[in-house]
Amino acid sequence: MDRRQKKTRAAIFAAFSSLLAEKSYSKITVQEIIDAADVGRTTFYAHFETKEALLKALCEELFGHIISSAADCTHTHGLYSKSYAPESVFCHLLQHLQENEGNILGLLSGESSDIFMRYFKDSLSELIRVQYVPQKNQGNSAVPQDFLINHISGSFVETVLWWLKTKQKNTPEELDAYFRAVIEPIL
Repeated sequence: MDRRQKKTRAAIFAAFSSLLAEKSYSKITVQEIIDAADVGRTTFYAHFETKEALLKALCEELFGHIISSAADCTHTHGLYSKSYAPESVFCHLLQHLQENEGNILGLLSGESSDIFMRYFKDSLSELIRVQYVPQKNQGNSAVPQDFLINHISGSFVETVLWWLKTKQKNTPEELDAYFRAVIEPIL
């Protein structure tokens, strides 16, 4: 993708995110996105076949970045310049969420949060499948791995929702400790 295409795509993402902060996904039209991004209809459709494709691409970019950053602890955004990177992938995720890059917390707590939570949970499930469960699930072979992954990712999503409702009063490190105290006995 050339620089012009990246710039157009970023403008469409920014316009869409801004509209999502104002109203429900279902009430946003492609025309509103086009107008807010200041692009033509043909340009919009050259990048995204539908509004749903735009939503999917936005979620993949936002959550994919956070999930891949958590999986690769060397990618820290300067979070740990004065301290060590956390051992817990969940703490790392919470710290990236706290940075709120791309207004991700606004999307997770906004009017269309159900849509974003589903994408977040799906991305998180893959991270847990690869990074967490194989290392930890040694004592509970009676529980199927896919059930366990679903349970952990669902619990983490609910933890993030609780954190948002309490206006992030707890630090990522505190929340991580709470979450792992509940999850690790299951494993």
